[in-house]
Amino acid sequence: MIKTLFIILICGILSACQPVDIQKVDIAAPALKRTELRVGTLYGPQIYLNSELGESGFDFEMAQRFADYLSLPLKMIPYTNRKQLFAALKDNKIDIIAAGIAKTPNRSQQFKMGPTLYKVNQVLVYKEGTPEPKDISTLSGEITVMANSSSVNTLTKLQKDYPDLLWNQVNDKDNEELFALIANGELNYTISDSNSLLINQRFLPELRAGMILEEKVEVVWLLPPNNSDRLMSRLLAFWHKERRAGTLEHLNEKYFGHVKRFDYVDTRAFIRAIDNILPEYRSFFEQYSGELDWRKLAAASYQESHWNPSARSPTGVRGMMMLTQPTASYVGVDDRLDAEQSIRGGAFYLKDMMERLPDSIPEAQRIWFALASYNIGLGHVEDARRLAESMEMDPSAWRDVKKVLPLLQQSKYYKQTRYGYARGSEAVHYVDSIRRYYDTLVWVDNQTKKLEPMEGNGQIEVIAEEDSTNIKVSAE
Repeated sequence: MIKTLFIILICGILSACQPVDIQKVDIAAPALKRTELRVGTLYGPQIYLNSELGESGFDFEMAQRFADYLSLPLKMIPYTNRKQLFAALKDNKIDIIAAGIAKTPNRSQQFKMGPTLYKVNQVLVYKEGTPEPKDISTLSGEITVMANSSSVNTLTKLQKDYPDLLWNQVNDKDNEELFALIANGELNYTISDSNSLLINQRFLPELRAGMILEEKVEVVWLLPPNNSDRLMSRLLAFWHKERRAGTLEHLNEKYFGHVKRFDYVDTRAFIRAIDNILPEYRSFFEQYSGELDWRKLAAASYQESHWNPSARSPTGVRGMMMLTQPTASYVGVDDRLDAEQSIRGGAFYLKDMMERLPDSIPEAQRIWFALASYNIGLGHVEDARRLAESMEMDPSAWRDVKKVLPLLQQSKYYKQTRYGYARGSEAVHYVDSIRRYYDTLVWVDNQTKKLEPMEGNGQIEVIAEEDSTNIKVSAE
């Protein structure tokens, strides 16, 4: 008996010295099979908007493509602030956060980070007309930022070098609300990513970019920290596919490519014209635009004539849509200085341009090719498309053709083309300007509709005062 016990004891000691092969068991609850892709987001022009024209935004379009890749219906769930958004991801109420969120060390510890969408700079924002801040240690007022934003991370890092640096965090305001308070002089400074600032300067031209506080911050999607390995694997495969297809470049161009030029005086003048001039002609734009969004036609008209029916050019073009005499004859316009005739003719000509474009150009991009053709002629645009193809670029993608159009001014390139020299840079600027005007018109419409339910039958008027741009509401 003693001998047997001794053998058992020795075996126990020896076994304790050997590696123990234990089958790993996942004690986490098994992942439920998804019936939809639930994407948490925030409202913003470049992130997610839902209007009468449907849903839009960089993050929305990528989320829709990812849902299609997974063969699942997409459910976009907007939240009002980042705190709610992050809590929803932790509580498994959503599968992904797609909301223009910057990558920070703290977020990397709490969540899984998706691949980089794009990179931005963190900039200090102040109001036009106030002293430009040139040193973070000598600011003449308080910095106000959103709680739980990447701006807090930027300021925390700066505080190591500037111990006296203080800031105010707010939970009840989003980025656009802070921008409006800066523009109205109610706040001194805020911090924003560079893309968001550029977009909002179209609506609030008083905003100014001060010093860059942090460069090349990555913008990413967030996934839950647990039980999301399979979803992350699918996301990485999807990302690789879309990068190779040029989708990221296309969306970067669509949402950010036209906002890099900013003209303070022009933007303020346009916002005033929306209130003072557009109402007289809006019904014509709506009547003759057909399936085209009337605001695109109105934006093109503003670029052409600043909504001046008597506008004339030394080159012989005239009227609201600045038609040449041959074009006016082609579209049946007898009097180019008659506002209604000019708008009708311009709308017809623009739609004719769109119909003459190759079928390979996607529907959503045809308007930009048509506008470029309106400016320099369809032949020159076709020359640019052929050049793009010869340079192994996509001739049916506006992001590529806009890179090639300026080459039509260089003899090295235009001597290869059928129609020769053209001011391609002007065409690119022309289209970008119209896109900016269009975005501003959409924003003004959205702001008006937000106020209408609150004000009943009140009149809502967008005004640009000497020191700010705001919404004025007056009851009847």
